[in-house]
Amino acid sequence: MTDTVTGLELRSTISSDAKLTLSLEPVTLSPPGPDELIVRVEAAPINPSDLFLLLGPADLSTLQAGGTAERPTLTADVPQGRLAGLKTRLDQSMAVGNEGAGTVVAAGENVAELLGKRVGMIGGAMFTQYRKIAARDCIPLPDGASAADGASMFVNPLTALAFVETLKIEGHKALVHTAAASNLGQMLNRICIADGIPLVNIVRSEAQAAILREIGAKYIVDSTAEDFREKLTDAIAETGATLAFDAIGGGKLANTILHAMEAAANRTATEYSRYGSSTFKQVYIYGALDLGPTELDRGYGFAWGVSGFLLTPFLIKLGMEGNLRLRARVAAELTTTFASNYTATISLADVLKPDVVAAYAKKATGEKYLIDPAR
Repeated sequence: MTDTVTGLELRSTISSDAKLTLSLEPVTLSPPGPDELIVRVEAAPINPSDLFLLLGPADLSTLQAGGTAERPTLTADVPQGRLAGLKTRLDQSMAVGNEGAGTVVAAGENVAELLGKRVGMIGGAMFTQYRKIAARDCIPLPDGASAADGASMFVNPLTALAFVETLKIEGHKALVHTAAASNLGQMLNRICIADGIPLVNIVRSEAQAAILREIGAKYIVDSTAEDFREKLTDAIAETGATLAFDAIGGGKLANTILHAMEAAANRTATEYSRYGSSTFKQVYIYGALDLGPTELDRGYGFAWGVSGFLLTPFLIKLGMEGNLRLRARVAAELTTTFASNYTATISLADVLKPDVVAAYAKKATGEKYLIDPAR
C-alpha cells in the first residue's frame, strides 16, 4: 500500500489551567512498515482502566458539550488539588483506548497474509477509526468471530488468567474475587470451574449473585447482607482461599477479607499465638471502584500482604512463552470462556455526550459500553 489513510481519533487533554477537553481529531497514517498493519477499528470496549486516561480526575458535574455534530467536544473542570499528580500529562493531547478489534486494510510485506483478516489488538489509541499497529500486538480472530467478539480479548481475559497464574506461582489453593459479577468476574468463574479451582465470589446484590449462579458459581457471598462476614469466613474456610483480588480498592473490603482468612485459619488452630496464624494471606488490589483510602486495621496477625496488581508488569515477568500460552487459550475460547456482554454500542461522537459519559463512568457491574467508530 502506498496511500495514506486518514480518520478521526478520540483525544483527551488536561491543560495547565485545570480543564479536561475531549475531542475528535483527524489523524493521517503513513503506509505500514514491513511488520505493521493498518486496521479499520470496528469495536473497542470502554474498560475501567480506560477511564483514568479518558476522564482523569475531572469533576463530571461540570461537563459542558461543545463543537459540532461531526466534531463534538466535551470539557470539564479538574480540581486544582489533583494537578500535581498529572504533571507529566498536562497540555498533551493523548489518544485513548487499550484494546479493540477490526479488519486489516493494509499490511506490510512480512505480514501480507493478514490483509483482509479480522484481528484483535492491544496497545492503546484504539478509540479511533484506523489504527496502525505492529502485527505482534494483534491476534487473528477465529473464523466466524465478530469484531465485538474480539474487542475485549486482551484486558479482561488476560487479567483473569493472570489471577489463576498468580495462584499457581505463589502456591495458593483457592482465591477470592470482589465485584465478581463483572465481565472479568464471569470469565474468572468459567476458568476456575474448568480448571477445578475453588473461587469465592463477593457481590453487592442478589441480582449479581443470580448472574453467577447461572454460570455455575458455587461460592457467592453478598457484601450487603447482615451475615456477610460470617458467610465469607465459612466460604474461605471451606475452600482454603488465602489469595484475593480486589477491584474495589478503597474502603474496608480488603480488610474484611483478611479478617475472614485469619478467622478461617484459626478454626483449625491447635494453640494460641500472639502473632496470629502462620497462614500467609495475600490481597492484590487491581481496581479503583472506590477511590477512597484503603483502610486496614491489622487485626489479623502478621502473616499477610496487601499490594497493587497491574497486568502489564505481570505479563513481562511471565515471559514470552507464558504470554503466548495465555493468548492461545483466549483465542481458542473466545466466544465461550472469554465472551463479553455489552450494555450498548455507541459511536465515537457518543463517547463525548454528557449523558453517555455519566452512564459509562459509573463503572457499574454488568454495564459495559462498546464503541463502533464506523457509526
